[in-house]
Amino acid sequence: MDQQLPNQQQPAQQVQNPNPQQQQAQQQQAQQQQPTNDQPKEGKGDGKTGEVKKLISIEKLLNSIITAALDQRASDIHIEPEPKRVRVRLRIDGILRESWSIQKEYEQSLIFKIKIAGKLRTDEHFAPQDGRISFKLDEGKKVDTRVSILPTTHGEKVVFRLLTQDGRSFELKDLGLVGQDFEMVQRAYQKPYGTILTVGPTGSGKTTTLYAILKLLNSPEVNITTVEDPVEYNIVGVNHIQINTKADLTFASGLRSILRQDPDIVMVGEIRDGETARIATNAAMTGHLVLSTLHTNDSVTTIPRLIDMGIEPFLVASTVNLVIAQRLARKLCETCRQPYVVTEQDLTAINRVRPDIGRYLKVGEQLFREKGCANCTDGFQGRIGLYETLQITKDIRDAITDNANADKIFEIARKEGLVLIVEDGINKLRAGVTSISEVNRVTALKV
Repeated sequence: MDQQLPNQQQPAQQVQNPNPQQQQAQQQQAQQQQPTNDQPKEGKGDGKTGEVKKLISIEKLLNSIITAALDQRASDIHIEPEPKRVRVRLRIDGILRESWSIQKEYEQSLIFKIKIAGKLRTDEHFAPQDGRISFKLDEGKKVDTRVSILPTTHGEKVVFRLLTQDGRSFELKDLGLVGQDFEMVQRAYQKPYGTILTVGPTGSGKTTTLYAILKLLNSPEVNITTVEDPVEYNIVGVNHIQINTKADLTFASGLRSILRQDPDIVMVGEIRDGETARIATNAAMTGHLVLSTLHTNDSVTTIPRLIDMGIEPFLVASTVNLVIAQRLARKLCETCRQPYVVTEQDLTAINRVRPDIGRYLKVGEQLFREKGCANCTDGFQGRIGLYETLQITKDIRDAITDNANADKIFEIARKEGLVLIVEDGINKLRAGVTSISEVNRVTALKV
């Protein structure tokens, strides 16, 4: 659903400037990329995305977009130039939604304002730029953002990442880890050394899971240091280090320096290369608890991935405590979710595209689907993790040392009770937390 800008109840009417000379001056100012007091147009209008019509200032427009994004629990804002307009989309619960359309003539002034606020070069239009902006909104509210500007064929695209902890839970119990998965995570972080890895695609909540573990470990008795790119959230009592390639501060060099700082617990934002993997493994071997992320699709394939990065199998076997594979699924709105009974036709349709989901379901059982209401708009509100937790047991450790492939490790893990991501999704589907469409969207069909 498209968002109205704050304090706007009805579509605004087009406001005509009675002075043609003043109109021409406004357009010239926008083209010259000068900060302008002339006012762009704002309003919902009668189109799907709402043509910006009512006169307000560029600064007010930008603050209105940020405020509305916060109100809608958006994680990112996309400001995208098109041939005849500027499109604004919000990423809410992992899904982009088109929200506004801004007239093309105000594009340059808007981009100029963003660059000034982010202390970026206003004369650079053909190279990527990154920065941070802190917005002071109404009622004294403040929000930090990370901004990225990228040249496209129709102009400069801007993406804001909203760095707010409002409504964000770093409590392990709130993330969706339940049953044996939760117990395995508890056992793993209580060990004084070794490695805990969270794996999955970008945006699957890996870092949030690690932050939740850090919060549980955080105490005056331990030295916790992280090296991240970027540092998005600060935990009081934890030493956060920001990667800076211009100063030759990389994951590898940062990790080396951390190990000279008498750490107890180390978090590495991402293991991207063999050098970082080797240093992290050495840290885990020498009495440190190491937390990190890796881009693999499931828990089991993480093991051969580490070996491919140059870590000897016996070192992988002796240092890795736990691998947590995860995805984020949207949660059904509890106000409007609709119960329904699975029919033969439903099951046939599911099995046609996702037999790995259909085989767990039965005709006649009750599930829930999305509907949509004033509380949620589209039937979903918030997200929850789907997990697959691989504990490195003695049998799995022996298999890794013997150079067993991923299929063999998977076979052992399944015998020991490994719950797949899709199976965790089915459990949450049956509990009425999410829907079949979401489990299908965020999990992959294994063939």
